[in-house]
Amino acid sequence: QRLTAIVLALYTLLLVALVLWRRDLSYEGWASLFVPLWMKALTLIALAALLYHAWIGVRDIWMDYVKPTGIRLALQTVTALWLAYCAVWSVQILWRV
Repeated sequence: QRLTAIVLALYTLLLVALVLWRRDLSYEGWASLFVPLWMKALTLIALAALLYHAWIGVRDIWMDYVKPTGIRLALQTVTALWLAYCAVWSVQILWRV
């Protein structure tokens, strides 16, 4: 989780710097940040880090606080499916720009 936190922190700093540098907070200005391929690639890396970070965190919560194995497995399965759905949805949004 430390590596994913570093990746997310660096991506956040880059995003904040780009927004402050451009100073265009309209939809067109915001969407234009993600047009270059390098920004899409960095966003995908940050997305993967976010999803993995979320998976590790929620998995640890289920493992620490849910003792019945069947319920824990069901919760982990729902979590994994939800994160996979979020990944697909995020990639669709990113590639529409």
